[in-house]
Amino acid sequence: MVFDSMFCFGERFADIQMLRYKLNGFDKLSARQKLYIYYLSKATLYGRDITFDQFGKYNLRIRKMLEAVFVSPAVIRDTKEFNALEEYLKRVWFSNGIYHHYGCQKFKPGFSREYLRSCLEAVSSDSLPLKKGETLDEMCDELFHVIFDEEYMSKRVNKSEGCDLVVTSACNYYENVTQEEAEEFYRSMKKPDDDSPVSYGLNSRLVKSSGLLEEQVWKVGGMYSEAIEKIVYWLGKAAEVTENEKQHTVISKLIKFYRTGSLEDFDDYSIEWVGALEGDIDFINGFIEVYGDPLGLKGSWEGIVEYKDAEATKRTDIICSNAQWFEDHSPVNPKFRKTKVRGVTASVICAAMLGGDEYPSTAIGINLPNADWIRSRYGSKSVTIGNLTEAYNMAAKGSGFRQEFVSDEGVLELLDKYGDICDELHTDLHECLGHGSGRLLPGVDPDSLKSYGSTIEEARADLFALYYMADVKMVELGLLPDMEAYKAEYYSYMMNGLMTQLVRINIGDIIEEDHMRNRALVANWCMAHGDVLRIVKREGKSYVEIKDYDKLHVLIGKLLWEIQRIKSEGDFEAARSLVERYAVNIDAGLHAEIVGRYEQLNIAPYKGFLNPWMKPVYDEAGEITDIELDYSEDMSHQMLRYSREYSTL
Repeated sequence: MVFDSMFCFGERFADIQMLRYKLNGFDKLSARQKLYIYYLSKATLYGRDITFDQFGKYNLRIRKMLEAVFVSPAVIRDTKEFNALEEYLKRVWFSNGIYHHYGCQKFKPGFSREYLRSCLEAVSSDSLPLKKGETLDEMCDELFHVIFDEEYMSKRVNKSEGCDLVVTSACNYYENVTQEEAEEFYRSMKKPDDDSPVSYGLNSRLVKSSGLLEEQVWKVGGMYSEAIEKIVYWLGKAAEVTENEKQHTVISKLIKFYRTGSLEDFDDYSIEWVGALEGDIDFINGFIEVYGDPLGLKGSWEGIVEYKDAEATKRTDIICSNAQWFEDHSPVNPKFRKTKVRGVTASVICAAMLGGDEYPSTAIGINLPNADWIRSRYGSKSVTIGNLTEAYNMAAKGSGFRQEFVSDEGVLELLDKYGDICDELHTDLHECLGHGSGRLLPGVDPDSLKSYGSTIEEARADLFALYYMADVKMVELGLLPDMEAYKAEYYSYMMNGLMTQLVRINIGDIIEEDHMRNRALVANWCMAHGDVLRIVKREGKSYVEIKDYDKLHVLIGKLLWEIQRIKSEGDFEAARSLVERYAVNIDAGLHAEIVGRYEQLNIAPYKGFLNPWMKPVYDEAGEITDIELDYSEDMSHQMLRYSREYSTL
């Protein structure tokens, strides 16, 4: 099958365009390597229900209810309301629940209560997610309140200043708990002068019952046990066909963590994983990123299976081999730098399977583990996901986006010539070095920035990448062709932070997602601190203008200095002040203009991916001899298949 732009595109609905990604070089892997990937992929897909439940306590029942209607032959399909129900269901599939995957606001259904009720009355009750002894009326009373009442549980993650962020967030990480109670609960667990603290709260739900707070731990025998048992089974199968003994040890330690739920065991696994560098295949599987928790403590479940792109990895090898140089020349206070950079490794990889919080919408770069003390002592591993970037780039060609938002022909030439290579290098620097740079001062609590921590951390990594992209070292190392190239990244980054990312936000809303806040913070701060960056009007349209790229580079270094200081010292008030001043609020007139111009282009602002369907080939003895890839599934088929094959909760 030829992987071209036509193959890349799947269906489009709402504000989403589905894409396909190709497993480049998969056919060159050995049969054992393919089997290893296949088993890891099964472990990845079995985490799906966990993510749904984490993102909202009613998500699983709503999904199952809507799927029963969608597949029922008793429901008439050729109607306006059925089409609206289908779009709503696809949005639920895409976002792992009833809340927008990026903006976190609850979806508004385009069908009525009465229509859904009439459909449910036509559906066999055996296919509905009725609780034991529950009637259809009782199920509808409970779930319709969640679906149709706009003000009830209206946002999955709320980060608006002045609110109780736990009470006003609908994510399923807390029950009957206030923000103050949650913060005090985990504050009291921390040990003074602990130089290797666990990530308190990472793998549990905090609940209050009869006035007492307790954690429901996600482990075998605990919460989500049915799903975790399946994950453990397939990890065990994968352990039988690893490429080397080190990979076997990594999987064994992950299985131990899933069985005990001990965060000390998770740290042991993370340390072993960081040191597992041999072999072509790797994976992420577990409760990892904390963006979905308003307090930044609890990890959403995610999974990725990957294998190296050997040729493209040469680029990240260059970056990693010079990690100490980058750290030593960082424009931050020397006391906040690492004196010795340890274990920085990075690869460009091909994603082979996406799951949980990394599916269908996924990152294009990852740096782990997140624990600062593990990074400092043992290092980190970074990946740039090359085949997903390839799919994104194919989807962007010919969209008219640049022509609409860039009026300067010289800038357009820069973007056309250098845009793709700069995007890749920015991701590499952000993930490989940015997140791993700098250090906390002794005694600083890694959670001291609280709800602002994720925004500050993403800004720190972005600023690190932006600062070094304008350094002649990039040309000396062969990472950029000349000293004009970085300007393409500076322009596209500032345009995104000041204007074009606003198309992802509803008119009247503020910015709440951490990555978007990060970009807005950087761009708005730079615009406010020197006459080098501004928004200008030409023929009634707004455009970004950079008057002096060298001076902008200096500003980026100054902001990196301050952001690193905030991180290293745990300065909560300074973090709050920066984020609230530069990263949250939106000019209403500019917002409306940008959204209107974007809508005329008829481009979906969000992209997501369909996984390849891995099909084992058996010999006469029933042994798997090969894994075939099927790229033909549409979204409905894949999601319904996953619901049949991987539902556990």
